[in-house]
Amino acid sequence: MSDAPRTDRHGTADSGAIEITSEPIVLDHSVGRDSEAVDITPALDAEPGAAGPAGKPSSRRRRVVLGSVLAVTLAGAAVFGSASWRILQQKDATLATPVEVAGLTRDESEGARATIEYLRTAVNAEINFAESFGAVYTDPAGPDRSVLLFGGTTLVWQPERDLDRLFDLASEEDSPVADIREVDAGALGGVMKCGTAPIRDGELVFCGWADHGSIAMGMFAGRSLDESAALLRDIRDTVQSRD
Repeated sequence: MSDAPRTDRHGTADSGAIEITSEPIVLDHSVGRDSEAVDITPALDAEPGAAGPAGKPSSRRRRVVLGSVLAVTLAGAAVFGSASWRILQQKDATLATPVEVAGLTRDESEGARATIEYLRTAVNAEINFAESFGAVYTDPAGPDRSVLLFGGTTLVWQPERDLDRLFDLASEEDSPVADIREVDAGALGGVMKCGTAPIRDGELVFCGWADHGSIAMGMFAGRSLDESAALLRDIRDTVQSRD
């Protein structure tokens, strides 16, 4: 609507400015003696949420809508900030294979080295590690309780997805890793899962972890799933570090 002065039907222009006060504002549409005054003073005591002129929402409703949008935006920013912090905290990981870890001793035999090299090559073909690692560890309690450990470091955007890929790689057609479930990942965080696969003399436990800087898996013979998960947490606390 234009703000130019209006001219009544008699051609007289109203040149006076409208003053905004707390008193009622009256528009005088005078046509003759039977004139009618229209009060356009804002209804300050209108009920919350009531529509204003021309069906427009009240200022209070607008404030509620804007407040809701702002709350959702801030919540999204908080989630993004938390995820970014985890990535920055975990991305620079290093994995080592010490001679001794969690009461186990590294196997230096030619057979152990050949096995690890095979696994590293197979996994690297599917997951592009910046640096891979692996080792076979023997248990003083007996040769049937050896632990095979392999994996690597890289920037991992979706740790759980890539850990699931590693479980798929570990599965064989006639011996798939099944009953996979999430377990406590320990102080280093990320996600850790364990499952089992049948073997000739029983079952083999597969437990792995993934965070934003590393993915690794252990194969445990002669142990229950819970025992294997606890042992992997102990191993991880020693072999993994962050810059």
